[in-house]
Amino acid sequence: MEREITAENVIEYLREQGQLKPDEQADAEALAWGVSNIVIRIDRAADADFVIKQSRKQLRTQAEWFSQLERIWRELEVMQELEQLLPAGVVPRVLFEDRDNYLFAMEAIAADHRVWKAELLDGRVEQTVARELGKYLSAIHRKSFLQEGYQQRWGDWEIFDQLRIDPFYRFIVRSHPEIKEWVAELIEEMSAHRLCLVLADFSPKNILITDEQIHLVDFETAHFGDPAFDLGFFLSHLLLKAIHFQAEGTHCIELAETFWESYLSTEVVAPLEPSPETAKMEEPQIGQRTIKHLAACMLARVDGKSTVDYLSSAQQDQVRSFALSLILDAPASLPQAFQRLREMLIS
Repeated sequence: MEREITAENVIEYLREQGQLKPDEQADAEALAWGVSNIVIRIDRAADADFVIKQSRKQLRTQAEWFSQLERIWRELEVMQELEQLLPAGVVPRVLFEDRDNYLFAMEAIAADHRVWKAELLDGRVEQTVARELGKYLSAIHRKSFLQEGYQQRWGDWEIFDQLRIDPFYRFIVRSHPEIKEWVAELIEEMSAHRLCLVLADFSPKNILITDEQIHLVDFETAHFGDPAFDLGFFLSHLLLKAIHFQAEGTHCIELAETFWESYLSTEVVAPLEPSPETAKMEEPQIGQRTIKHLAACMLARVDGKSTVDYLSSAQQDQVRSFALSLILDAPASLPQAFQRLREMLIS
């Protein structure tokens, strides 16, 4: 039976496991990382700090939401692989694992790190962060493009379905039955574009900033799939914050534009060889699919199982209006979608 680790019992657990010396001084602090796991920082007096992450079956949301405990092993594997795809230090290094208790330990990021979500909500905007993130995601997608080994290891979508497709996409049909067929077609289109490694939680809450580097965490939803999901998911967070700030939210739209331009650039990753498959990774196809995922993800954050907590009722209605406009009257490109929201907010 799994032993549930908490900030209160983790030091005892680590001593029992030999990961801390019997007389070693250490403190534990629960961190606020997402809704699906317990994450605890171990601060050590005489050695390097580290972080414990343990999977939970029931997620901490208002609506009932369950997922497999085994998803944590997908995360561990992806973290180890991302070390090969991204600059050193971007993703914390895995230190040890406990298969019986569905947990692993990773290197701790500097304690004085900043969470990008909090930075954005405080109005602190850095275009350089958006630009670097565009490079990171482009590298992940392009370097893993049609890699058979990745497809064999992470081609199963069960966890992705449990944590994203069902609670985000299928669930919004309850509030918007008029788009039921559109949602079904979007899911089918996504399944038909299994092209590369997709993180499916590339979000400001999982982006930690230190003086030295931008770091990424939380990879349990990763799978081999459609990169447009990552793009729509990430951009939805920036545009939701634009709506939160209303007329002053154009700085968040500018972040989205910077990120998109950086993602499409071949400055870091060489362009893919032209072919019918690579065309699915390039404009206009990638942008057109991203607009659909942007719309669905924005709706999901006001009418799905995991809603954002920083929008007023009137702002939630604005999200619905904008997202539905992307579905019913889709713009020809993402820049046009960004401009549509900009005009909505300053009108």
